[in-house]
Amino acid sequence: MKHVIDMSWTDNVAFEADIDGHKVIVDAPEEAGGSDLGSRPKKLMLAALAGCTGIDVVMILKKMKVVPEAFNVMVEADVTEEHPMHYNKMKIVYQFKGKNLPIDKLEKAVKLSETKYCGVTAVYKQAMEMETEIRIVE
Repeated sequence: MKHVIDMSWTDNVAFEADIDGHKVIVDAPEEAGGSDLGSRPKKLMLAALAGCTGIDVVMILKKMKVVPEAFNVMVEADVTEEHPMHYNKMKIVYQFKGKNLPIDKLEKAVKLSETKYCGVTAVYKQAMEMETEIRIVE
């Protein structure tokens, strides 16, 4: 299997891609010469990680018959100061909302995503330090 993305230059330093029928725009901020028309490319790496592991966790929890009231995934990343500036550490925070959520099942779902299913996590683990936190809000 192969995935292909064709990103077209649209204006100034902005680009647009069609990903599975969804338009994604990337651009630089105005202070860096862009027009701020879209996300920064590097931050899409964080969104890819959050989306990949988030989808896994929801699918696994559904099989376990655990449905939180709300669930979100936050990714914090440290950026190097020297060029090429890149992420050298990421922290994934899984935040679940609900009463009487079984922590053992939440932990198992997160662990399965991070060790078996999420391809983004697998690649990032090879490139940088990764940390995980699970939060429950009642």
